[in-house]
Amino acid sequence: MRAAIYFTPAKNDPLTVRAAEWLGRDAFDDRIVRDPDPKMDVLVSEPARYGFHATLKAPFRLADCTTLNELDRELAAFAQSIQAFSLGTLAVTCLDSFFALTVQTALPRLLQVEEAVRTTFEPFRAPLTVREMARRNLQSLSERQRANLSRWGYPHVGQDFRFHMTLTNSIVDEDKAARVEKRLHSQFNPVLETPVVIDALSLFVEPRPCAPFYVQSRHTLQSGMPS
Repeated sequence: MRAAIYFTPAKNDPLTVRAAEWLGRDAFDDRIVRDPDPKMDVLVSEPARYGFHATLKAPFRLADCTTLNELDRELAAFAQSIQAFSLGTLAVTCLDSFFALTVQTALPRLLQVEEAVRTTFEPFRAPLTVREMARRNLQSLSERQRANLSRWGYPHVGQDFRFHMTLTNSIVDEDKAARVEKRLHSQFNPVLETPVVIDALSLFVEPRPCAPFYVQSRHTLQSGMPS
């Protein structure tokens, strides 16, 4: 089993609904929401398995002498120490070779929350095994990212953190990427004019290797947003 701490909008939020339609899966219910479609399944298999989310603490095995219930309780308490804040509007963006929803401006508050989540819940994370390290393409990482991976179990933290909500697998064909981007704008533009608020932290769980992640719990932050 692995756990992860993610941001995802509420189950009935229009953005969540659109994302579930696109991915074909609702992580809140751990259920398929459209008929099988081989072309779409190939396009979205990885983001569909992980569920619609933005990573704050990447998936990890629980350290010895810790439990999922303890993690859940501490996350609930931690969420009440954080005040909700706006990300502004998101945009469909191509990151490297995959598409995601991303923030449009630098947000120091977002980096502060990522650091707080990462460090607060580090005692719950079991160290990476040699096999887990080997699964990473270390040659593609910078020296700092390799150090992040060794220290935090994930390369894209701190200065390398990028808020993104993944929507596709890697797409290397430029013509296909252009077609997919057009479809993504059609699917998501109707809801992207509304600013997205980080109003909760969610505990996602992968019950066994390669199984779909599902929402174990969603803990609301303090209401109101800082000026």
